[in-house]
Amino acid sequence: MKALVYHGPGQKSWEEVPDPVIQKPTDIIVKIDTTTICGTDLHILKGDVPAVTEGRILGHEGVGTITEVGDAVTTLKVGDRVILSCVSACGRCDYCKQGVYSHCRADEGAPGIGWIFGHLIDGTQAEYVRVPFAETSVHKLPEGVSDAEGVLLSDILPTGHEIGVQYGRVKPGDVVAVIGAGPVGLAAMLTAGLYGPSRIIAIDLDANRVEEAKKFGATDGVVSSDADWKDQVIALTDGLGVDVAIEAVGIPQTFTMCLDIVRPAGTVANVGVHGTGVELPLDELWISNIAMTMGLVNTNTTDTLLKMVASKKLDATPFVSHTFPLDDIIEAYDVFSRAAETKALKVILTA
Repeated sequence: MKALVYHGPGQKSWEEVPDPVIQKPTDIIVKIDTTTICGTDLHILKGDVPAVTEGRILGHEGVGTITEVGDAVTTLKVGDRVILSCVSACGRCDYCKQGVYSHCRADEGAPGIGWIFGHLIDGTQAEYVRVPFAETSVHKLPEGVSDAEGVLLSDILPTGHEIGVQYGRVKPGDVVAVIGAGPVGLAAMLTAGLYGPSRIIAIDLDANRVEEAKKFGATDGVVSSDADWKDQVIALTDGLGVDVAIEAVGIPQTFTMCLDIVRPAGTVANVGVHGTGVELPLDELWISNIAMTMGLVNTNTTDTLLKMVASKKLDATPFVSHTFPLDDIIEAYDVFSRAAETKALKVILTA
């Protein structure tokens, strides 16, 4: 088969590789019908995720058709169309029993990390993929949910919802600011609306993305290159700052921006993947009763979000800005990596 293979920081190629095979009775093989590129893939290519080794097939999102099932798989069959979760879960370890699938202890890739696709094992930017722990790591694609909608449920919708909105403790009446109007930031805005905030403020360097954010529930937008960006944000509150500041970029500057605008007793929810440390001025923060949260998505709300997408309570369609054939994945990476120029949001690849 062909797959997108990582060859060290800044190096990737679309090349022939061996087909995946069933390795364990709980595995399935899935023919990828639709996949996509994530901001995390760009972080990997920058060298921000050193656990990804040369030769790894990238990608952790996908919708596909089952072509083979392991002997222990009883609830899935050949021909089923499924959404692949970005976090794999054995369903049996202590963490999985608590719903903390992000730290599944099963011996697949590395015990203690549920994000294995395109990280610790071969991923979904390929014609076929082996899926471990299939019965607890995929979701059947319902009638009426498109591939493009389904692939968004692999990662960005649950990530924005769980790590941004739920960890951020968004509640009715809150003023929420999301720094970074990329796909995950937009997912946080879209799902924050489920909790009744009074304002959702989109903050980004890219004026186009700030404008696009209004399609995802943003009530206000601030371009962060403006010299008075902070004053603009504070003016949209009662003068004390936002209740919840969600970081959805993954660089020290944007984390610091969250600290600059959050009110006393507010919450900073870090969603971005960071490749370097950030300075944490505890000598100034301790007296402000600031809560900070962060984490790897558990995907324990995927079923709920899938029902909402299926019933049209959540409109995921505006995320998709570009569609490419899977064979054009190198071009798709180029378009996605130059989002400010190309106006790319989510780039979809179809077999």
